[in-house]
Amino acid sequence: MSQTAHMLERTRAILADLVAFPTVSADGNTALIGYADSILREAGARSFVTFDETGTKANLFATLGPDGDGGIVLSGHSDVVPTDGQEWTSDPFELREEDGKLHARGACDMKGFIACCLAMVPAFAEAELKRPIHFAFTYDEEVGCFGARALMEELERAAIKPSVCIIGEPTSMRIIEGHKGCFEYTTEFTGTGGHGSQPDKGVNAVEIAVRYVTRLMELGEALKRKAPAESPFEPPWTTVQVGRMEGGSARNVIAGHCAVEWEMRPVVDEDAAFVKDALARYVETDLLPAMQAIAPETGIAVRTIGEVAGLEPMPDSEALALVSELTGGRERDVVAFGTEAGLFQDAGIATVVCGPGSIDQAHQPDEYVDLDQLEACLEMLARLVKRLAET
Repeated sequence: MSQTAHMLERTRAILADLVAFPTVSADGNTALIGYADSILREAGARSFVTFDETGTKANLFATLGPDGDGGIVLSGHSDVVPTDGQEWTSDPFELREEDGKLHARGACDMKGFIACCLAMVPAFAEAELKRPIHFAFTYDEEVGCFGARALMEELERAAIKPSVCIIGEPTSMRIIEGHKGCFEYTTEFTGTGGHGSQPDKGVNAVEIAVRYVTRLMELGEALKRKAPAESPFEPPWTTVQVGRMEGGSARNVIAGHCAVEWEMRPVVDEDAAFVKDALARYVETDLLPAMQAIAPETGIAVRTIGEVAGLEPMPDSEALALVSELTGGRERDVVAFGTEAGLFQDAGIATVVCGPGSIDQAHQPDEYVDLDQLEACLEMLARLVKRLAET
């Protein structure tokens, strides 16, 4: 068996183990983190694991090679989205191979990349690395990048200063130099209940929420006119989207509560401030006075789920130069979906997104990653081993 075939077989076996851990954010990821940590420690890695306040979710950060600044980070999130309501043709947490595709929840997003990294651990460990290689596996990317936020704080406390990060999100191994931010919120409206025959005697939370959403959509239209002329994104403007709205109990009962889940994906930070400031003014000058004139106890509260900065294109980035060398790719692109990359960039680490699989498969029933994509990723990492042993 050739070395490439051996590494691909090892990757497939590790991926089968990884997808068997049902790391939906609501359920935690500590078993997977323990599994990955054992592979790294067996190879001599220095690692630390940090937990969230519940103790059910953890980040892993591990290092091979010399101590010191200037290392390369290989980063991936370990959580996956739920399978509820999806039609799968096989068990989503059992790897199934068919026609060169490996199917399972998370196979593409993004346990395929993590499997490649873990499969390459012995090669990194055996090489005489001149720079450190770091492995960062996080929790809760899918629900707000909370794990990566905590990891950035840990790295700062530990005075660990990598210079480059490769986020292995599924890009079909294309080099991604930029993406929009992702800001997520839930706005909750507290009204007063009552009989539907006397709506003027209550504050209907659903009706107030509709007015709020209408204003939000107006701001979304205004953002289209604010799109930077040089914006590389599609669409080029900051988008606003309402994903879920829930409230009320029956058609003949005044709704006492309503919640709206919404997001925006800023092209520039100023757009986020524009939306939040305009909404806050509308609430203070229009909605709240109308509500509290009827019932002073009513209110509106905005809960921030997550505010993740975008990845800003940096043409002279060390990360771009390195990954271009490793993959042979010279084209650089941007994407609309968000990642943890902006958090690494904000920490002063040159960052790009490049990993196996297509984003079109992420979150889908019968999610899969192609074997040739895993092979391409392994080839990139093998070149990285050689590169770090030389310089």
